[in-house]
Amino acid sequence: MALAATVQAWLLAQLGTTTPLADLETRYTRLGTARAVAIEVLYERKAALLQQPASVNVSSVVSVAFTENIKALERQIALLESGQSPAPDEAAGTDTDNSAQLGVFYLVERRRR
Repeated sequence: MALAATVQAWLLAQLGTTTPLADLETRYTRLGTARAVAIEVLYERKAALLQQPASVNVSSVVSVAFTENIKALERQIALLESGQSPAPDEAAGTDTDNSAQLGVFYLVERRRR
């Protein structure tokens, strides 16, 4: 399965331009969808960060923390797993629920001045 230009561009937008294209091509052939490739790569990056200390502090010299990076990866994975940011290889308009949405709101009288 060849990696189309639109799929490649979407993957690089999700994963960064330094991601090796050969690796993306191999994963896409094995997994079949761009979303699955992106999720797998992000889980690997998260696992690599979790294997390292979450923070390093050398008193009065340097302090580095990776907890925000881990949280950012978790948020990006959650967005991809929920179906947000549609991939170009996914069928458009998969939402077949045509029912009307009903909401409730309350009118509240303002105070008189």
